[in-house]
Amino acid sequence: MVPDVSTGSSTHGLINYLFGKGRHDEHTDPHIVAAWDMAGAPDPGRDPEATYTQLARRLDHYVDLRTRELGGKTPPQHVWHCPVRTAPGDRYLTDSEWAEVARRVVTATGIAPEGDEKACRWIAVRHADDHIHILATTVRADGRRPRTHRDGSRAQQECRKIEAEFGLRRLKSGDLTAPRTPTGAERAKAERQGQEQTAREWLREQAYAVAAAVRSIDEYFTVLRSLGIQVRPRIGPETGEVTGYSLAAPGDTAGGQPVWYGGSSLAPDLSYNRLRERLPTQDLVDRPQQVADPVEPWHRVETAIRHTQAALASGDDAMAQGHLDAFGDALHNLALATHGPHQDELQAAAWAFNRARRSAIRADHHAASALRQAAKELSYATHDPGGFAIAVIFAALHLARAAAKWHEQRGHEQQAAAAEAAFRHLQAGYQQAGEPVLADLTRRAPRGATVRRFEQDLRAALPDHADRILADPAWPALITTLARAETAGHIPRRLLAEVAAQRELDTAEQPAEVLNWRITVQPNRRAQAARRRSTRTATPFTPTPEPTPATMNEPPTERRGRR
Repeated sequence: MVPDVSTGSSTHGLINYLFGKGRHDEHTDPHIVAAWDMAGAPDPGRDPEATYTQLARRLDHYVDLRTRELGGKTPPQHVWHCPVRTAPGDRYLTDSEWAEVARRVVTATGIAPEGDEKACRWIAVRHADDHIHILATTVRADGRRPRTHRDGSRAQQECRKIEAEFGLRRLKSGDLTAPRTPTGAERAKAERQGQEQTAREWLREQAYAVAAAVRSIDEYFTVLRSLGIQVRPRIGPETGEVTGYSLAAPGDTAGGQPVWYGGSSLAPDLSYNRLRERLPTQDLVDRPQQVADPVEPWHRVETAIRHTQAALASGDDAMAQGHLDAFGDALHNLALATHGPHQDELQAAAWAFNRARRSAIRADHHAASALRQAAKELSYATHDPGGFAIAVIFAALHLARAAAKWHEQRGHEQQAAAAEAAFRHLQAGYQQAGEPVLADLTRRAPRGATVRRFEQDLRAALPDHADRILADPAWPALITTLARAETAGHIPRRLLAEVAAQRELDTAEQPAEVLNWRITVQPNRRAQAARRRSTRTATPFTPTPEPTPATMNEPPTERRGRR
């Protein structure tokens, strides 16, 4: 059961919507199921003796009577609106059951506490099987405003109790860190314009992707503008410093003016203060001008992701939360730097994990600086190194599953579900990218003496895991990877012991596959030695111009680019 609290300024406008036909003629039987006084609330949907317009005006007059008694001094946003909807698949609720739901919600939120004769006036309108709309004016009979602090949270808590008592599907509790959902008007506007997303959703995705790649808040604003997004900083009147900001999507206007969304209204961690916690106000970090080894950024990210798994198991929740936030950046940049049919799944994983990267636990961003820095380097990568990229995806999907369990253990139901959704997208992306590579490695596996020699190395290095690894279907692929590593200067027996020690193998369902990708990201020792020799005599080079993240190439030419 989902309540959604909002406020407005026109009771008559909302009444017209509730008793009208709806945007798609879906309001087939609008009628009042509960009210502050059923005898005093004329029902435009159930009185055949009067016209709808007359009754709508009468209802508006009665519901908004307390406001008129103030002598024309209408308080701002005095109309309180709360749709309450059952989950798909829930049983049918009768009018009397919906009436009880409405009374409990207005009591819990402070609109009309039980037994309070001076409480606000309200009505509950039903025009569909699965939901009601509660309308109230937030002016009491004594002229005071009701105490509705955290009314959305209190409505959620009461709905959790109602679900249990009514035998309805138990939905996941929130912790006030979820982003605001688009309003019905925003969705209707996007539909009229042929957009698959609302402006709010599109701006949120762009802001997350840009924040993941840039190195300062100044660059954050610069890149957003390069995408055609309007940026309006909020300046403190006394200090003259930026204290916040708002964004407007290209072509999104109302009355000829841009429709602005504050950073915090897009998502809590996109507020100016939260961005400052993980981004400096000026770019103080040296940018990589030339990378001798194009796979180095991928290796750093894979290593940092493995360290994040250790952070989740450390018992330090602030540090773990900081790593999860940085991992969200890594997913955005992984999708940016990867090419192929699996890129869509990686992008979907990044969007899903945006909900899992924040909770009520305050993050220690400094503890995750290595992962965040590695993620930003990945956004400037211009070379998709094939097996290295797949190894990073493989590490990421295991971290997403670990993040889901971490949130679940702490009662973060929405975050756990989001991390699990990200895991499924990463798993699908890994299958698309990794299975062909594993099949090719298997096809190229050496035979005879080489296989027997590597089996001996395996039993000597990992005697407790050897049988499971040999039974793994990925063992032939691992043989090919070991042969390549040996050519690159590694000693197979020692290498197996080293990569196995990076993290336990007891819980790995496919240990050979795990070892294969861990070995894949190991540095090429012969190439490293050659580079060390060459740098002793090489002449200094002139740095190339600063690269630009691939997501920030060109601004959209039309609003359909929000799809």
